[in-house]
Amino acid sequence: MASTKPRVVVGMSGGVDSSVAAHLLREAGYEVIALFMKNWEEDDEAEYCAAAEDLAFAEEICKKLSISLRTINFSHEYWERVFSNFLSEHQAGRTPNPDVLCNKEIKFKEFLEFADSLGADFIATGHYVRKGRNGSSDALMKGVDEGKDQSYFLYTLGQNALSRSLFPLGDLEKEDVRRIARELGFSNHDRRDSTGICFIGERKFRQFLSVYLPPKPGEIRVLDDDEVIGRHEGLMYYTIGQRQGLGIGGAGEAWYVADKDLSRRVLYVVQGRDHPYLLRSHVYASRVTWISGTPPRVPYRCSAKIRYRQEDQPCLLTRVGVDTAKVEFDDPQWAVTPGQSVVLYDGDVCLGGGIIENAMEPED
Repeated sequence: MASTKPRVVVGMSGGVDSSVAAHLLREAGYEVIALFMKNWEEDDEAEYCAAAEDLAFAEEICKKLSISLRTINFSHEYWERVFSNFLSEHQAGRTPNPDVLCNKEIKFKEFLEFADSLGADFIATGHYVRKGRNGSSDALMKGVDEGKDQSYFLYTLGQNALSRSLFPLGDLEKEDVRRIARELGFSNHDRRDSTGICFIGERKFRQFLSVYLPPKPGEIRVLDDDEVIGRHEGLMYYTIGQRQGLGIGGAGEAWYVADKDLSRRVLYVVQGRDHPYLLRSHVYASRVTWISGTPPRVPYRCSAKIRYRQEDQPCLLTRVGVDTAKVEFDDPQWAVTPGQSVVLYDGDVCLGGGIIENAMEPED
């Protein structure tokens, strides 16, 4: 007889989080199917390739839980929709966050569509977020574990993807997840969390990027007086606020990246972390999306993050366009970086967000 249980497809990475998520869903009475996604194969022979090891862990856990495991290769989709954008943004002198686009295009689009072909009612991941209600809409909420909350990376989710998604770990602390895995005898209970570029992993960043974007050296100039004080290897290798790797010595305070001039290939730096040019009282964002599907009425008092793990910053949403927004902060923000995301919150509810633009105001 066909199962009458709701069917959920879990994104199984081989890590402890997705493993415990699958267990919790099985215990909750769902029919669980695991899906292992391979999304990178450009350098499978390289020392960084961990896909085979990840798959081995996933197979072991699924066997222990007596659930079926499917595998799918989304490498082409990842390259076309995520990695090509990652490269073009760096080439434009910006600092993208591939995890945001990876979640939007792969984990909650291609994954969801494939799950539909398996007759799934829901998909599930090991993200540390919760789902609730915000008026008449589904709401994305911060995870209970403040140190692991991943709502910052999921602000692009719309109502369709969110309504079909389950997040079993949202009410748990990371240490509880590892404890559950240990009690179940999962061999990955103490496995290190994955870091680095989404689905690609940790890399020697400059070396990795140079394979795809040839170095374009230029001058390092002081923003205050335009004095040349060094050379750089390529603007794509640096981000606003960067201190390390500049190769600038001398007396006084440390030097920080403050701006880039692509047309002249100039990297501008300032001296001292508290230099006024490194502070911004407002942020303009493009490609803005709202989880409810509708922007708040402005002016709207809320909070925001301009980088992951940053504490919520009190702010006022003062303008909303077709897919743009302006956010004014109570306190100036340090090293606002074009290409990164500004994500807005009302308490624990993630409202949405967008991509940070340069200091100049974008057109609606």
